[in-house]
Amino acid sequence: MSQAKDNRRHDAKPNANKAPAHKRRPGKPHRQAPADGQGGQGLRAEAARALVPILTARGSLASLDDSRVAPRDRALLREICYGVCRTLPRLEALAAVLLKSPFKARDTDIQALLLVGIYQLLYLRIPAHAAVGETAGAARLLQKAWATRVLNGCLRRLQREASELQAKVDREPAVALLHPVWWLKSLRQAWPDDWREIAIANNQPGPMTLRVNRRRISREAYLERLREAGIEARPCEHAPDGLTLDSPCDVTALPGFAEGEVSVQDEAAQLAVELIGPALAPRPGARVLDACCAPGGKTAHLLEAFDASLQALDSDGERLGRVTDTLTRLGLSAQVSTADAGAQDWWDGTPFDAILLDAPCSGSGVIRRHPDIKRLRRPDDIGRLAALQARLLDNLWQTLAPGGTLVYATCSVLPEENAEQIAAFLARTPDAVVSTPEALPWGQAAGAGRQLLPREHGHDGFFYARLTRQA
Repeated sequence: MSQAKDNRRHDAKPNANKAPAHKRRPGKPHRQAPADGQGGQGLRAEAARALVPILTARGSLASLDDSRVAPRDRALLREICYGVCRTLPRLEALAAVLLKSPFKARDTDIQALLLVGIYQLLYLRIPAHAAVGETAGAARLLQKAWATRVLNGCLRRLQREASELQAKVDREPAVALLHPVWWLKSLRQAWPDDWREIAIANNQPGPMTLRVNRRRISREAYLERLREAGIEARPCEHAPDGLTLDSPCDVTALPGFAEGEVSVQDEAAQLAVELIGPALAPRPGARVLDACCAPGGKTAHLLEAFDASLQALDSDGERLGRVTDTLTRLGLSAQVSTADAGAQDWWDGTPFDAILLDAPCSGSGVIRRHPDIKRLRRPDDIGRLAALQARLLDNLWQTLAPGGTLVYATCSVLPEENAEQIAAFLARTPDAVVSTPEALPWGQAAGAGRQLLPREHGHDGFFYARLTRQA
């Protein structure tokens, strides 16, 4: 289960809170004959099919359908697909060296199959003969038997020359750090002292972090339940409801998950409630808006923490179904509305005491959970997203009561979406006052807000700013 907003298409068209790359679920791909029963070749052919939309920037890992492989192979399918996306710059550089000439565009599935084979040889504990033979043989299942010999030759050469070939391609920093050139340039400009650590953190799978439902059980009591179940965990440093597992597990193995005692949510995402809390704690029944709310982690956390009258808003009706499912599992209720947060046709005119705007963004702080972002995002997306965020801020501010609080949040590390965005909003909004605490124990000061950078064994990258509307 994801800990940040779901993978979404890379294109962010201006439909207010219509979510971009890491936040939208694309349509289901065309279904072909099931891969189950075709063994290792079927698994690898399915991985190649799933990767084609990412390589052509027409889809994301959100469309990954593991139902077409045997249940025993589903974890490996996901590991291969996510791993290929995570290491794509190096894999593509090696493929270019191994091939005498590039594959034609119509053979992107064979290119994907080659990347699958390279990933297995370099990163997985799969016997080399199986990685080579099953991957090359999978070309027949893609109706391209001619490619079997090409793939076999490339992968066997990689077996023999892996160290030398990797050293050769890793001379290019973008290859060694597994990021496109423009991504590294953006990170370096934004964080000259931290950019390399951010890139390294982006290349590691994020830890599995839980949020304990304080209405049902204390964190300490649930930690003991985990230990009794043989699951080791530690309390999060900053999120009072958070626990980080030593090793990820399926949610069905978590005691009390189905009963609503716990949810999966990154530590950084849990801090939204801590920041908005002072506006709600002394006011039972306060009117709260959670804008761009899907898939509902922060919505649920707000309701677990406070007795509030909450409206949850998102433009994606399909993803709002997940919000409703989450609230039902946790025994919580809210007014869930499919609407555009950049308009006001959904608003009844009664001002909100507090607003959480979890704005659509580049997802640059959660690349480790959604590695396809590296390929799907484009440099010009950032400006379009910043314009969308500004429109949302301007519109929602009008629905906030005088004296009310708005918390602006993104899972981004780019200043254009964060500190610079809030600075521009303050400059054009005379009744907006910064109320972000200066002495927070987490993150670092970033203009009027607070920036958390992704940490290799810790939280994701997030930005928060708290603003108050003058009475």
